[in-house]
Amino acid sequence: MLEILEKLCNGEASEYDIYRLEKLAVNIKKASVCGLGQSAPNPVLSTLRYFREEFKEHAIEKKCRTNECKKIAKIEIDPEKCKACGLCQRNCPVEAIEGEAREKRVINQEKCIKCGTCIASCPFQAIG
Repeated sequence: MLEILEKLCNGEASEYDIYRLEKLAVNIKKASVCGLGQSAPNPVLSTLRYFREEFKEHAIEKKCRTNECKKIAKIEIDPEKCKACGLCQRNCPVEAIEGEAREKRVINQEKCIKCGTCIASCPFQAIG
């Protein structure tokens, strides 16, 4: 189950892997003779029940809406909300944010390490 979850977070899983994950969790729960084995798959089954769409986004679109999965995260600046203050650019540890003074900024996805510093430093919540 852990291997499948890691594949999902790394953008390497398919929709079939979600099916396999669910079947594996159900079978572990049914086949276990101790309470620990019977309850261990519950977190996976609960997240599949309530967040199946997010699992599908990871598997099909290779997208993480919370940007927590670093390998498939894509942090972007919303040009509508950006006030061109440059705080994000000044705070980026790898200089992945591009743009001149008084211009709206853009994140260079190849340089970005997805650390979240820009998100935390933007007072306008223009980055996500």
